[in-house]
Amino acid sequence: MTTLLSIENVSKGYPDGVEDRLVLDHVSFELAPGGHLGLMGPPRSGKSTLLRITAGIEHPDRGSVRLEGSDLVRLRGAARARLLRRSIGYMALAADWRPLPGECVLDHVATALGSDGFTPREARRKALRVLERVGIPLSRRHELVGSLAVCERVRLALARALVREPRLLIVDEPAIVPSVTECERFCQLLRTVAEERTIGLLVASVELSALQGLQLMSIQDGELCSASPSAEHNVVRLPFRNLPITSPGR
Repeated sequence: MTTLLSIENVSKGYPDGVEDRLVLDHVSFELAPGGHLGLMGPPRSGKSTLLRITAGIEHPDRGSVRLEGSDLVRLRGAARARLLRRSIGYMALAADWRPLPGECVLDHVATALGSDGFTPREARRKALRVLERVGIPLSRRHELVGSLAVCERVRLALARALVREPRLLIVDEPAIVPSVTECERFCQLLRTVAEERTIGLLVASVELSALQGLQLMSIQDGELCSASPSAEHNVVRLPFRNLPITSPGR
């Protein structure tokens, strides 16, 4: 089986007073093309840091991050930027989301294609298709992003992450929507869209309910603590450490 993503012995620390705080401690796992993985853990467990390293936003202190066979840690410059733009769609925590002031819904999605060789008309056409797919009515395409409700902003962020047709979709905390029902709908949308497009899916959350239908790993104090093997896809393999493998409770 080919590998879409391979994380091997990744460690990361940040300054915390006198000593560095170790956020990730020799984390290793693999994800096959089309595999769907949920990462569960409490706040400050290392989930967001792992996702940001996987998305190429941060560099690990040690270890390798291989995306379609290319090591993001070693890759530099334009080649690295091209690989990230071609392969990864990243949906950040709501606190990290910064739309431009006065930006409308359509432009927020279309501008994600700005350096990919599309004309403005082509970019808007692609943006309209993905907005419709994530459930944002086309009648709202000219509304300001700031006027949207939280659940609509989450879908808009998903549209922006999908518009470049990535091979891996990374979603940090989909359970930020205020309604349990809307969270369930959004998480179902994530899985459906990923299956339709054969996209690898990596989702992190503090809530188990936001990860239903995904193969699960848990993280605690920067270490992967457990995984649930999938007989259907075998999408996650843990060859680098002797991690206990369990089936999560329902």
